[in-house]
Amino acid sequence: MCTPEPTCHINATICTGTSCLVPRDPFNDILNVVMSTTLTIMLALVMFSMGCTVEARKLWVHIRRPWGIFIGFLCQFGIMPFTAFALSLIFNVLPVQAIVIIIMGCCPGGSSSNVFCYWLDGDMDLSISMTACSSILALGMMPLCLLIYTSVWTSGDAIQIPYDSIGITLVSLLVPVGLGIFTKHRWPKAAKKILKVGSVVGIFLIIIIAVIGGVLYQSSWTIAPSLWIIGTIYPFIGFGLGFLLARFVGQPWYRCRTIALETGMQNAQLASTITQLSFSPAELELMFAFPLIYSIFQLVVAVIAIGLYCTMKRCRRGASAEEDGEGTQSTDEDQDKQNYALEHGSFHCEENGNTENKDKGTKL
Repeated sequence: MCTPEPTCHINATICTGTSCLVPRDPFNDILNVVMSTTLTIMLALVMFSMGCTVEARKLWVHIRRPWGIFIGFLCQFGIMPFTAFALSLIFNVLPVQAIVIIIMGCCPGGSSSNVFCYWLDGDMDLSISMTACSSILALGMMPLCLLIYTSVWTSGDAIQIPYDSIGITLVSLLVPVGLGIFTKHRWPKAAKKILKVGSVVGIFLIIIIAVIGGVLYQSSWTIAPSLWIIGTIYPFIGFGLGFLLARFVGQPWYRCRTIALETGMQNAQLASTITQLSFSPAELELMFAFPLIYSIFQLVVAVIAIGLYCTMKRCRRGASAEEDGEGTQSTDEDQDKQNYALEHGSFHCEENGNTENKDKGTKL
């Protein structure tokens, strides 16, 4: 009985007997490019809506008196890289795993912190100025921090910094925010409507990005338990230390929340780009999932913080309404902000318009 000869795969390029070389399916690469482009455009629109909360004169005050920005700088390029280095030593991870943890800690803040800052009634002017400044300073501080902390495991030349990605991040932040500032100045009523929509869309967009990242790179989830543990606790440490340092130097509560967000929310996409450029496929299998793990748990921390803050605010509002029938009594935090503004020769900042917009519009 004759057996049919084996046929080669239709897409095979080289065949030797029964062995065929088939090119890799480019579907995931194409999907990745399409999704990245779509999400970048959507994120730019969200940042445009966040820019509708910013006033140019208040932003200029933060630049002229950059005390909050300086504290954020210490947290971003001081606390976070050192914490990553300490966690790597404590858990005794592999060298390539230690490097990706430190890369994550050396990255500048991400745009998602601005969205969460809005929902936590933070200082939006400070948040956006800190995100922009950390991205600019990252051009010099990332190579310096990586040289200092990764020299134990590798040479500084082995890690490639994608300066083009940092530049794209800056453009996607500054241009939409600038347009948002102009919109608020020119059409304040329209800016409030844009803000209501953008603040809700921003939350869902961040969740969608996390889900898509997990689906596209699901083959990378099988990694050492130590990386899971570090990826879980590292965001909590970043948020906590940023908040404590800001409060220690006398910042008001709403700015403490802002600095905590800017410290803990890292640019995970930039960290993923650096690892892909700097390491072989075999090494990536041991480390590539860490930026995704960190991004998921920093999202979890931020959502928990928003839930607790909104619950606390409702309880405080209810207690105030019981004390005086109209509930118009000012809170301790409002008084804290007013005192801080008077002591530092500035103006009284009314939550950057955030509370007014959320109270009248959609609530989380």
